[in-house]
Amino acid sequence: MANEKSQTEVQLVKDGPVATVKFVAATGVNIFSSRVIGNLGTVVAQLAADPRLRFVVFRGEGRVFLAGADISEMSTFTEDQGRAFAKNGHNVFNAIEALPQITFAAMNGAALGGGCELAVSCDFRLLVKDAKIGSPETRLGLIPGWGGTQRVPKYVGLGVARRLLFSGEAITAEEAYRIGLVDEVVPTAADLDAVLQKWFKLLAPGSPAAIARVKRAMHSRDEIGEFGTCFSTSDAREGTRAFLEKRQPGWAQWPG
Repeated sequence: MANEKSQTEVQLVKDGPVATVKFVAATGVNIFSSRVIGNLGTVVAQLAADPRLRFVVFRGEGRVFLAGADISEMSTFTEDQGRAFAKNGHNVFNAIEALPQITFAAMNGAALGGGCELAVSCDFRLLVKDAKIGSPETRLGLIPGWGGTQRVPKYVGLGVARRLLFSGEAITAEEAYRIGLVDEVVPTAADLDAVLQKWFKLLAPGSPAAIARVKRAMHSRDEIGEFGTCFSTSDAREGTRAFLEKRQPGWAQWPG
C-alpha cells in the first residue's frame, strides 16, 4: 500500500486573472511523491498556456504548506531512480520559474525540503508567522535535488546558503524574512488572502507581456534581446502612447 501521506492531491482553481494551485492531503501533511510531481507538472503546463491569467498562487491546505518529498518512496531508490526523481522535479520547478505569470508561494505552514524548493521557484514568498522553512536533506544523508542548491543562494547569498543547506536547520519566518528568503511574514493563514490582494494591487499596473519579458531576461540574462522585442509588441506602443497622452494604458494579454 502506498504511504498514506503520499496521497497529496494537486487542485487547480481559476478565478478571473488568478489561478490557485492547492496541495491537499487527508492527513493535513502535504508531501511530494513521483505521482504528485507528475500531476503538478501537468497543471503547470496548463497555466503556461492560459493568457487570461496574471497571477498564480501555490498554497497548502492543512498543517503544512509542503513537508518535502516522500521519504518512504526515496528510501528504496537506486542511483538511476534518484537521478530520474531529481530530473522530474527539476523539469517541473524550472517550468514554474519560467511561467509568464507572477507567481506566489502563499505558505500556510511549514515549507521544508521540496516545499522550500517550490517556494524559491516562485517570484514571491509569503510565510505565516508561526511556520518554519528550510532544507533538511543533509540530515537524511541527501541533498536538495530540485534546484535548492542553485536558487537558495540567489536570495540569501552563498555564506548564509551554506549554513542553511549544510546544517539542514529549519528557520523561523522572522529569520527567513531578515535574510531575504521570504518577502513578507503574515500573522496567520487566515490573513493570506488579504495580503495576496495587496500584492496583486501593487503589481497590477505593469504590462503582463513586459513582466513576462522581465522574467525571461532575469533567467536568460538576455536583457538586450528581450528589450528589443518590446518594440514589436502592442504593449510597448500602447504604454508609450498612453504616457504621452497622459492616460492609463489598456494592456493586451501577456503574450503581447
